[in-house]
Amino acid sequence: MASIKEIRNHIDSVQQTLKITNAMYLISSSKLRKARRQLADVQPYFEKITQTISDILHRTSGVEHAYFDARPGRPHKVGYIVITGDKGLAGAYNHNVLRLVEEEMAKVDDPTLFLIGQSGRNYFMHKGCKIDGEFMYTAQDPTPYRAREIGDIFIDLFLKGHLDEVYVVYTEMVTAMQMEPKMVKLLPLDQDAFDWKPRQRADGRERRKVAYVPSAEHVLNHIVPSYLKGVLFGTLVESFCSEQNARMNAMDTATDNARSLLKELSLHYNRARQSAITQEITEIVGGAQPGGDDWDDDWDDEEQADL
Repeated sequence: MASIKEIRNHIDSVQQTLKITNAMYLISSSKLRKARRQLADVQPYFEKITQTISDILHRTSGVEHAYFDARPGRPHKVGYIVITGDKGLAGAYNHNVLRLVEEEMAKVDDPTLFLIGQSGRNYFMHKGCKIDGEFMYTAQDPTPYRAREIGDIFIDLFLKGHLDEVYVVYTEMVTAMQMEPKMVKLLPLDQDAFDWKPRQRADGRERRKVAYVPSAEHVLNHIVPSYLKGVLFGTLVESFCSEQNARMNAMDTATDNARSLLKELSLHYNRARQSAITQEITEIVGGAQPGGDDWDDDWDDEEQADL
């Protein structure tokens, strides 16, 4: 059985760990709320852009654009943007994304890999995989400005023919307890993916046909890059929220385990302390009893001598 001092040191260590896990839970909770609020602030703008693209595609016949070019009949150069976290202690968050991208890359002869997040970078460097691009200091601070910078790079690579398809692999937070790795196609855009509903006026009648000046193609040139950057920003924020939520769950579980361990250690401490007290009392009583008997025997001998 461990000594009282060893149990006391163990209890102090667990209490320090409990403070750390509780603090990390609160920090992740604050970051999650901030990221959700940031995404909600820009969501109406990107929804309006999506609606405008849908109107152009369904109201204008014969629209052909470089962003919708599927480029059939040629070997495809596929690029993967993989979003992971910079840190661990988030359960299986990073592992699930990396496993999905490895499965998808195995289907392509010569994939191109772009990484956002230190965890993905360390993983693929350890495996000896070729990394074609890294975007540092982005996973923990997703901003529209950073999304625009990254989006411009991939739009340029696509338009120049260096990449024929671009996918984003990230983690979607379905519920507070369920997070799933997901892959979305960034380029080229698919016209069928844009659902369209006729706009109606206040009296319920459909609005008249919209004229795009100078042309629908020019309007697409202007708004499609903003749409792509909005999609990329959404995946960055969604991944960040998933990471913080996964860390919250992991820290909550660690905190519960630490509290359970403290209860168990307290029982062991009390038992060891009680055993030590009982042993001391026994030793005191056992040590005093022989001395008392010898004194009584000596007294009896002196009385008999006097008589």
